[in-house]
Amino acid sequence: MLRRPILWALLALPFAAGAADVTYGSHGMVLFGGKDGLYASHLPMFHPPHDTQVVLRLHFADPRLDAAMRTRLEGRTALWTLDPDKFELSRLAPGAAQPLRTFAADIVEGHFEQGGATRYGHAPVIVDEVLVYRPLSPAGSVRARSTYVPVGTFLVKLIDSRPDVDHIVRLRRPVGASVVIDKPGLVDDTVLLSRVAPVAGTVWLGTDDLR
Repeated sequence: MLRRPILWALLALPFAAGAADVTYGSHGMVLFGGKDGLYASHLPMFHPPHDTQVVLRLHFADPRLDAAMRTRLEGRTALWTLDPDKFELSRLAPGAAQPLRTFAADIVEGHFEQGGATRYGHAPVIVDEVLVYRPLSPAGSVRARSTYVPVGTFLVKLIDSRPDVDHIVRLRRPVGASVVIDKPGLVDDTVLLSRVAPVAGTVWLGTDDLR
């Protein structure tokens, strides 16, 4: 069934004054989108510095590169990733004291840690909007249902259990609300999603980092 989008979550407690930011690190992301826009989804884990689910709307500072990537991703489900320079993930939180507006990243065809090929090196990225920012709990938990939020012509699963799956699917057309389905376990939800949403295919399904 369809529900209204759920795109924001409560922020984590602020860091103590003078404390090191435990979210500093190299935050790999899945890059997806098409002619209507580009997005990136942080590859999360249940431990610092990666214990936050983040989805961004972005563009590349180089207009030719931006147009080329939109064209290259349009209508496709092939995996592309970003391998950014290190930064504090907390700077993407709503209300951050020093919001992250830009960063540089290698653009990789395939997974940057699993044999992917770098196609563009150190490309400046402009953050247009933070669509999802959800700190993850390290405690084990199980929810009976999965919620997918619309991001352009895609659905992104909200990570709400441990263990869980990180799942992004392309749609044949946009949907205006979140999609909620019964959770089948740590498997591909695409078949169940296809019964209630116009799914074209899976862009990314990750389980190893969310055990």
